[in-house]
Amino acid sequence: MERIKSFTINHNILTPGFYISRVDDGDIITYDLRTRKPNAGDYMDNATMHSVEHMIATYIRNSEIADHVIYFGPMGCQTGFYLVVKGVDSKKTFEVVKKVFKQTVDHEGDVFGKSAIECGHYENLDIQLAKTECARYLDVLNSWTNMEFTYPS
Repeated sequence: MERIKSFTINHNILTPGFYISRVDDGDIITYDLRTRKPNAGDYMDNATMHSVEHMIATYIRNSEIADHVIYFGPMGCQTGFYLVVKGVDSKKTFEVVKKVFKQTVDHEGDVFGKSAIECGHYENLDIQLAKTECARYLDVLNSWTNMEFTYPS
């Protein structure tokens, strides 16, 4: 059986960053928004992942690339998120990602979708956890220089 693409990346040398994980059909790009170093013992807890997911999914689906967003969600390994976008240049996507993470850091009010009607585990949402994680990742994005968005080798 063939290994899936993400299992071919050497996680021992992977650092937090913004990477192109795969490209399908020419213009469907899966991005690896790696917020934590894999296998380093520092993982996001469920409430952090869940809260960031609600905030970023909402902001990015209301951004200038909203009509091109296919998916945003957490990685099971608790070290980042996947973003799938169709038909948008990678540099543009990178700039929008920086913007929506900054919007979350600056957000006033509670987590989007924090009600029993809107979410199946709404009591697990915490805006401070989302803000802290987004600020941490925004620092990575603001110093990012790999504009080819390639994985380390």
